[in-house]
Amino acid sequence: MDNIQWYPGHMAKAMRLMKEALSQVDGVIMVLDARCPFACMNEKLNEMFANKSVLFVLNKADLIERKDLNAYIEKFVKLGKNVIALNAKNKGDVASLYSRIFEVLKDKVERNANRGYFKPVRVMVAGIPNTGKSTIINALSGAKKAQVGDKAGVTRSNQWIKLDKIELLDTPGTTPPSFENQEMARHLAYIGSINDEIMDLTELCLCFLEEMNEKYPEKLKERYKLSGSSETPLEIYEEICKNRGFLVKKGEYDYERCAKAVIDDLRSQKIGKIAFE
Repeated sequence: MDNIQWYPGHMAKAMRLMKEALSQVDGVIMVLDARCPFACMNEKLNEMFANKSVLFVLNKADLIERKDLNAYIEKFVKLGKNVIALNAKNKGDVASLYSRIFEVLKDKVERNANRGYFKPVRVMVAGIPNTGKSTIINALSGAKKAQVGDKAGVTRSNQWIKLDKIELLDTPGTTPPSFENQEMARHLAYIGSINDEIMDLTELCLCFLEEMNEKYPEKLKERYKLSGSSETPLEIYEEICKNRGFLVKKGEYDYERCAKAVIDDLRSQKIGKIAFE
């Protein structure tokens, strides 16, 4: 598969604006997709936030098995990171996040209290595109105050969201200027954190089927009624085309239509719970 790189001009601008806004915030919520949290770790952002209190949020935690989630949480804890796993659509999880924000920023809150006044904590919400930043902000605020979309790049500028005790800065999703680890880049492409328009979806689908056949062969077999006789990724791809009727004239396989269907199945959780890392 071709080298994946995606860093449009608006992201470079967003990184600059985020850096300028750092002096205005007390801490940072870094939103990661629980299916591939380490792929979602933009090292440029980590460097930028080195002197801030950061809470790493493993969002969409309901999309992976509990044992995988626990393993990820354990890794973050060993790295000395503040971490919480949640499903932003679950009210109980959102309440836990609200409490955890104040735990992480406890020193700041106590410092203000000792000075005899209350001041809302100000938190920047950052991360890779399409990890659910705006969904988390809307859940915390109880209203649709941030733009939400199912594709990368919906939020294009900084936006302050004011709550009673917290002020949240919604920021655009930003990828690193370059992807050194192409396996991680593919994982981001699978979950829709990289613009589909720059991707060769047939190649992406082939890579996905290869990885699934190694890690979750039974899920693949069950979803697409595979016979078990197909061994290579291409053979599996073509069997799915045949089983789903993705054919063009003269019985040739419609690889593009199949790729879109398989990737849509992944993103709509029709294949099951998948942890990529």
